[in-house]
Amino acid sequence: MSTLEIKDLHASVETEDGPKEILRGVNLTVRAGETHAIMGPNGSGKSTLAYAVAGHPKYTITSGEVLLDGENVLDMAVDERARAGLFLAMQYPVEVPGVSMANFLRSAATAVRGEAPKLRTWVKEVKEAMSDLDISAEFADRSVNEGFSGGEKKRHEVLQLGLLHPKIAILDETDSGLDVDALRVVSEGVNRYREGGETGVLLITHYTRILNHIRPDHVHVFAGGRIVESGGPELADELERSGYERFTKAAAV
Repeated sequence: MSTLEIKDLHASVETEDGPKEILRGVNLTVRAGETHAIMGPNGSGKSTLAYAVAGHPKYTITSGEVLLDGENVLDMAVDERARAGLFLAMQYPVEVPGVSMANFLRSAATAVRGEAPKLRTWVKEVKEAMSDLDISAEFADRSVNEGFSGGEKKRHEVLQLGLLHPKIAILDETDSGLDVDALRVVSEGVNRYREGGETGVLLITHYTRILNHIRPDHVHVFAGGRIVESGGPELADELERSGYERFTKAAAV
């Protein structure tokens, strides 16, 4: 059973005025079978945490560790982190012109699994997964995310999640830009992925609406570049009622 351990993580970003610290000592453990929701206001560092763990070159890790099953992923290249079992669903998925969705998915599966999936079983697997997410078969021949709506891009992210079977999935504001129907379909896809109980989910969001569909085991409030409070689902309910003000004030002290 896999475990992601984030230990006293500090990270900065380069600005015109020099390095600016964004993450200020993040500590978090996500175990297989658990769903953790990270909630916080804009600018609190939630997305920075996701991208720093995944290896985005924009962010510089200044101290701390990120361990996946005891191995420090900060010593790995971005593709090595993905092959080790880390998955990031981005808030704004990028377009990849000229690369079909079908080729992209099979190449990704080959890299993660260590060998190319057998074509006959792979085609069936992809068709079933696309059907579950209400993705039209014609999308397989389209370039990755090119001309996709926001909802279509998010469905594609969850399609990857279901086909690649990562150990730990980091979902950065997967609910952003989704209408009610798309939110339901995407959430059902994430829940199918969770059903096996062998993977962990780190769900980053501003709002509680996605938590009505994907019920977290743990909720963490992120403010000032770190986790300032943790609790159960009832903490998300408090945030819905009262907002983040008391937590942002505490983080500023």
